Amino acid sequence: MSRLVHVVGAGLAGLAAAVQAQRRGARVVLHESAPHAGGRSRSYFDAKLGMTVDNGCHLLLSGDHATLAYLRAIGSADSVSGPTQPDYPFFDAASGQAWTLRMTPGRLPRWVFDAEARLPGTQPADYLAMLPLFFGKPGRTVEQSLRARGRVWDRLARPLLRTLLNADPSEASATVASNLLRETLAAGGQACRPLVAKNGLAHAFVEPALRLLQYGGADIRLGARATGIGFSGTDSKERVSSLAFEGAGEPVALGAGDGVVLAVPPDAARALLPEIVAPDEFRAIVTVHFAVDAPIGSIGAERLTFFVNGAADWLYASDGRLTATIVSADRLLSTPHEDIAAAVWRDAANAVRMPPVPMPPWQVVAEERATFAAVPSQEGLRAATRTRWPNLTLAGDWTATGLPATIEGAIRSGQKAADVLLNPSMER
Repeated sequence: MSRLVHVVGAGLAGLAAAVQAQRRGARVVLHESAPHAGGRSRSYFDAKLGMTVDNGCHLLLSGDHATLAYLRAIGSADSVSGPTQPDYPFFDAASGQAWTLRMTPGRLPRWVFDAEARLPGTQPADYLAMLPLFFGKPGRTVEQSLRARGRVWDRLARPLLRTLLNADPSEASATVASNLLRETLAAGGQACRPLVAKNGLAHAFVEPALRLLQYGGADIRLGARATGIGFSGTDSKERVSSLAFEGAGEPVALGAGDGVVLAVPPDAARALLPEIVAPDEFRAIVTVHFAVDAPIGSIGAERLTFFVNGAADWLYASDGRLTATIVSADRLLSTPHEDIAAAVWRDAANAVRMPPVPMPPWQVVAEERATFAAVPSQEGLRAATRTRWPNLTLAGDWTATGLPATIEGAIRSGQKAADVLLNPSMER
């Protein structure tokens, strides 16, 4: 008989764990406290705009191998798209200048020596000052790791790192940034193509996974909030023996060979397992959707652009919609949404060469605790996948993946949690 795996939490980490466990022959029960799966990566119909939108726009990279493997596994590999080359369009909202960084595919950064490919007004030697970013030391921020800054930092490295880390480099962890850069930029341009879910997060990551799990016989229980974890045995032989759920009556008993992947946010994980450590500092992300068609060719070959000196960090155009993302946005949580939308629209309209008035219909989505804070003080609070209970593993982008709070980190953690649970000797 195959093993039974309970996955608690149906965000992307939980979905990845459930898919991985099922692919390895386990029977899966997926529990989710919300009435829908997807966690922070979800889509919903917005009545104000009259369209389905994502609660936030997530940027992927072609080097996100766990994410791409997950999409292939659930039959959704064609749901993400981006430029065929590792091109990064930029727009300076202060000066109105636009340019495109054109990376070369291989590991050798030949683009640095091409005036048409690199940042305008820079020389190859200017990029040497960025080398310390690949060797960040624990306890230091990104900015503390740099001895010199200049045009490359201000107009390229800083805005890109801010977007990819979901934190401003003035406070972001140098080691997290180094891990990210070694997996992407150091791997060459072929690992750096920007990708987005072209028809929404639910269509790409959630719905296909739920269909696959259901087809494979998984039991999916939405609206099932975990309230307690029971244990039996003593010392090194202590194991999870039951799971309690709100309004479910008697706890769910676990058999001798059953296991649990706990894939919930860090505060929920601490409530269920008070002895574990978990991040306790978070950052907001604000997303602004505009119901408008951008002129063809106005926003890069694949409708992406990154702002310098802008009210938002990056912009994505899809059919009938422009979506702007503001990371590390705690400062905006008390700002009226109409003021946020107006400031972002001024820059967005300028970037896509549209008249600033009238402003199209808009919607602001503010996620107060969108990501754990990728700052040095939180590094030691990221829990390992394995716990002291042999039939319980942890998953979530907040666990010790070495990466910032990204889709890649979430999916990688879920896959690893399932692998470690089903093969305790395995540690990737």
